[in-house]
Order: sequence, then C-alpha cells, then structure tokens
Amino acid sequence: MSKTVTLRLDDETYGLFRRFAEDDNRPLSNFIETAVKRYIEEVEYADEFEMAEIRANEPLNRSLRRGYQDAKRKQGRFVE
Repeated sequence: MSKTVTLRLDDETYGLFRRFAEDDNRPLSNFIETAVKRYIEEVEYADEFEMAEIRANEPLNRSLRRGYQDAKRKQGRFVE
C-alpha cells in the first residue's frame, strides 16, 4: 500500500525537481520516487566493476564461504 510523505524543499530545489519531472513528462512525486530509488541502488548495491573485483578476490571469497557455512551451522559470533 502506498504512503503519503510530506517533503519540504527550498524554492531552488523544487524548481530543479519540477524541471526534471517535466522534461521526463511525469509527475513530480514519481520523479522524486524514481530518483531516490536510483540513489539507493547506486549506494547499496555493487556495480558490475565492483562485482568483478569481488569475484576475483579469492581470499575474500574463501572467507565469505567459511562465514556462510558457519551461519548455516549456527556457529560463530554474529555482529550486528
């Protein structure tokens, strides 16, 4: 279920968002939602280059496999 959020923007930021939304021919709320989702994806997920670097790092992969096996067996110490 969708939620309504109140957002306070200064005039300059509002104008910038409004222009981008109009250029994309979409409502302001949809533009903001899409921009925030893209930002989260960029910050939270590894891109293809980062993933290639991770996959090529064999010591890291061994450590991750050991940690995964420990977690499956409910062994080890978990840090929050």
